[in-house]
Amino acid sequence: MKKIISFVVALCFGAVIFAQEGTKQALTQNAAQKMTSSKLPKGLTIGGYGQIDYNEPDGSAVGKLDIHRLIMLIGYKFNDKVSFMTEIEYEHVVELYVEQAFLKYRVNDNFNVQAGLMLVPMGIINEYHEPTTFYGVERPNVDKYIVPTTWREIGIGVTGKIDAASLKYQAYIFNGFKSFADGKGFLRGKDGLRKGRQKGIESQVSSPNFSAKLDYYGLPGLRLGLSGYFGDTQTDDTFNEASVVGVSMIGFDARYKYNDLELRGQYIASKLSGTKEYNALANKDLGAEMKGYYAEIAYGFDLKGIERLTPFVRYEAYNTQAATEGFEANKAYDRTDLVFGINYRIAKGAAFKVDYQISDNAVSGSESVKIFNAGLGIWF
Repeated sequence: MKKIISFVVALCFGAVIFAQEGTKQALTQNAAQKMTSSKLPKGLTIGGYGQIDYNEPDGSAVGKLDIHRLIMLIGYKFNDKVSFMTEIEYEHVVELYVEQAFLKYRVNDNFNVQAGLMLVPMGIINEYHEPTTFYGVERPNVDKYIVPTTWREIGIGVTGKIDAASLKYQAYIFNGFKSFADGKGFLRGKDGLRKGRQKGIESQVSSPNFSAKLDYYGLPGLRLGLSGYFGDTQTDDTFNEASVVGVSMIGFDARYKYNDLELRGQYIASKLSGTKEYNALANKDLGAEMKGYYAEIAYGFDLKGIERLTPFVRYEAYNTQAATEGFEANKAYDRTDLVFGINYRIAKGAAFKVDYQISDNAVSGSESVKIFNAGLGIWF
């Protein structure tokens, strides 16, 4: 733990030092922020993003081609204060989801009220997951297994910024992860809370959860984020306390850009209460703690016109059974990834991607899993 904290602190401290001389960067926007921007004209706005992937395990004669996701973004601005945004997603061609659908009421330039199906602000990728905003073909596994991306629930909250303090804020009341329904449990050791995401699909609600994030943008080129999520899982068996798991999650993330150099890092940790009783009831192996972090460095080279070639390296470490109650942790769930590759941006919002991933776990004598990935990403 001390090594992880020291690493994150060192990364951010170094970014702060460099940022003193960096160029001022505009606040980053994701698809939802762009589709509900006060600068848009009244009426309908349409956009989208998508990615097509090729994955081939090392030594395998067979690879996998996949239209991983294809998304339609639809926004409507009723007037200067009220707008609506929705994100309709096809995954693997056959799976259809609504990823976001919320109404935004802009009280003034620094204060908004939002209600509907929204992204939970935790880490970087959960909010900024458009394919051209991250390096590598696939999203980081820390975000997949620990956060877990793409995490969205139905709720209401406030957002805005305090320019005098260089702070962007978000605070919401959401429904939570589903832990138990129809006599079976959903949470487990392999992927933690991931199977408990309700995604707005006839979501069951037994108790409210609180989510908040602060982003600091006061130094040129630097963005620091602090996230928190607290509450209980949702269950249809409210008379049985064992069906409920308490969730406390914190996250810290840092992004820094200085000319052609880019640095990213994040650390996410969760403490879960009541796991011993829950596991006995649901016959699961849910951990009492989950932790993960990653660090990434990228450097861009400008080519002709808008084209840009960016090599990158990312190291990830994540454990969905960092602590357990009543049983020994499975070392196979203590994992690390080393990913290195190249992004080739051919237009603003369009890029080809190639990377190589080496994955390991803490099981003695286990062999590394190596995968070659290639694909393309678009966002418009």
